[in-house]
Amino acid sequence: MTDTTATRPVIEARNLKTHFQGRTGIFTALAGVTPPVARALDGVDIAIREKEIVGLVGESGCGKSTLGMSLVRMYQPTSGSITFREDDITHVEGRKLKDYRRQAQIIFQDPYSSLNPRLTIGQIIEEPLVIHGIGSAAERRAKVERALDLVRIPAAENIHRFPSDLSGGQRQRIAIARALVLEPRFIVADEPVSMLDVSIQASVLELLDELSRELGLAVLYISHDIATVGYICKHVAVMYLGRIVEEGRAEDILAQPLHPYTQRLMAAIPRMDPGEAPERVELRGDVPSPMNVPPGCRFSSRCPYATELCRAVEPDLTDQPGGQRVRCHIHDDSAAKARPELERPQAGRITETEDAGLLAQTTAG
Repeated sequence: MTDTTATRPVIEARNLKTHFQGRTGIFTALAGVTPPVARALDGVDIAIREKEIVGLVGESGCGKSTLGMSLVRMYQPTSGSITFREDDITHVEGRKLKDYRRQAQIIFQDPYSSLNPRLTIGQIIEEPLVIHGIGSAAERRAKVERALDLVRIPAAENIHRFPSDLSGGQRQRIAIARALVLEPRFIVADEPVSMLDVSIQASVLELLDELSRELGLAVLYISHDIATVGYICKHVAVMYLGRIVEEGRAEDILAQPLHPYTQRLMAAIPRMDPGEAPERVELRGDVPSPMNVPPGCRFSSRCPYATELCRAVEPDLTDQPGGQRVRCHIHDDSAAKARPELERPQAGRITETEDAGLLAQTTAG
């Protein structure tokens, strides 16, 4: 009999949505005005398996951190489902939620604010064990020392030190140790190297890769930098305004991105030889507000190739011959066949965007 345990996702989300209700003032409330809703996460599917690191990339405000927070149930999803090791944990509360959080941990972005400056390193790492009522003082001490050993921090020299005594890279390793001390199966790493010096980013990424393989962890690695995602991830998903617009093997997406947004992210990666830089599509403006999502394709207000079809019909996430999946009318003609009166976009054909009359420009790298 074939063992399918390794192929089953440790964690899986289906059509996951997390919306936030906006606020109104007393006068607008009396007038019966409905407050706006921020559609931060708006129908996302994702699955992560044992020993797998899945990269999630996109600009600030696209919903990456909301997805991570929803998966560890720091945010309550509006709809959809989250399955952890075949158990539906979307709506669990109380003891069951606490048990789940022991199995699902998060590493925050800022190592300078995520560690309590009044606690020693040993106390910081021990705190989750105390909260969950695990072991005696001696047993907790042993677990703390093991967690420090896993992140390559000598316990004897550092367990009584304070965060202020450590460098940024050491602090982030302490944050990783705190996440590991409960022996979780799933970890969200929310931009764990973005605030670190470039010289030490690689060592922290290599540590995460080693820990995932050695401990059998499923890891969601969130970043705005697609270059670091390609460094340790075998599978990558690109998010824009609450939706995944492209996903596939990291090597395929890095070599041949299909979605115009992914192409823009790739073009922003610095290269040693300027001649190797791909043709760059300059985007104007910022990510639209999740309280005012554009109709049709969510990227249409910034896409240089957008046509009336893009602004009228949202594309589906479709399979492509190379194994990638992309949400773009350029790579799917089904909507164009259903709406033949609307012009289909074409790669390389620049069009004027509707919002603010901005003209997207193509420039040589």
